[in-house]
Amino acid sequence: MRGPWLTSVFGLVLLAGIPLMFVTGLLSYAAYNPDLAAVNDQTPDKGWLGFYLFAWPTRPVWLYRLNQGVHVTLGVVLVPVLLAKLWSVIPRLFSWPPLRSPAHALDRLSLLLLVGGALFEFVTGVLNIQLHYIFPGSFYTLHFYGAWVFIGAFAVHTCFRIPVMIRALRGRSLRAELRTGTACTVPEPPDDSGLVTPRPAPATLSRRGALATVGAGSLVLFAVTAGQSIGGWWRSTALLAPHGQEPAPGPNGFQINKSAADVGIRPADIGPDWRLTVRGPGRERVLTLDQLRDLPQSSAALPIACVEGWSTPDQHWSGVRLADLAALVGLTGDPPDVFVESVERGGSFASTVLRDNQVRDPQSLLALRVNGADLSPDHGYPARIIVPANPGVHNTKWVTRLTFGAAR
Repeated sequence: MRGPWLTSVFGLVLLAGIPLMFVTGLLSYAAYNPDLAAVNDQTPDKGWLGFYLFAWPTRPVWLYRLNQGVHVTLGVVLVPVLLAKLWSVIPRLFSWPPLRSPAHALDRLSLLLLVGGALFEFVTGVLNIQLHYIFPGSFYTLHFYGAWVFIGAFAVHTCFRIPVMIRALRGRSLRAELRTGTACTVPEPPDDSGLVTPRPAPATLSRRGALATVGAGSLVLFAVTAGQSIGGWWRSTALLAPHGQEPAPGPNGFQINKSAADVGIRPADIGPDWRLTVRGPGRERVLTLDQLRDLPQSSAALPIACVEGWSTPDQHWSGVRLADLAALVGLTGDPPDVFVESVERGGSFASTVLRDNQVRDPQSLLALRVNGADLSPDHGYPARIIVPANPGVHNTKWVTRLTFGAAR
């Protein structure tokens, strides 16, 4: 079956899917507002690679949920296509002599970076989806730089291969191949691609069968992954997603990434002695939970969406607007950025910085209740952040301090 045509079909699918996955990955990174403060960004010295960063919007409220759902689901769905493409070009990976000219040397270098980058990005992405944090460093840093290496090699390789791919696709009819069974499958004519098997054994699978097998694999992966982002009855189909199934029923019966016990929250941390400190330039207020409840309450119906691709249905939150808390320390009108701190000791959920546009949004809350009930400890009792279109990791739980407009 190996040959330029089959390789080109797999390549065409990747040519359509990988740029979309790259763009949604960049947007996901931008959603973290990494230029705000070190607590938001674990990727040092990104330099001009961060040229596209901008103030992540709060509307539509499902923006991050859609973006990350597409990014993660597409990455999983493309795994069978990537493996099939690598299988189809194995002869080229071991061609001899390895370097025949400067142009061929550049092509081989791009191939090395392409294959290595693809395997690295897909493997680390899948591990992150499954919450297996076994990386030798920050996932954000590794995945960010790996993505740029991969897409650079992908662009160079594409420039070399587009003419070859067009000729190969034009050389054989897709309709004819889809009508050709195993018994009638013959090798492609020999050429200088190095992909056609010189001494082929009798066919045991047609090209039609190969495409169907890869397509079925991608379809199955879509069916057991996409539900964690789509929601509704689809959620029950997300068998491979660690957060795909609905948890226990009740007002707080929706997904979490880490429980209070997982991050070392003690009863004393969120007990009767808990206080919220609100700071502004030269002013400070310390509030008890009862005092927070006495402030004007607002509500918002918002989902939680995480970098791993899972999201919740809209939950009905109620609490105090962040803009109203800024007003308590004299910041009326257009409040500045806010540094949010949690009682959690260290870890990715311990603190974050929200932009001024996020603070101003009327649906940005310090939530005290969800679905008509007090927050559970696992969902951030006594108070947590909820902001429209915000990555889940920045909807900080167990909040204890808000610092508006201070240097961080």
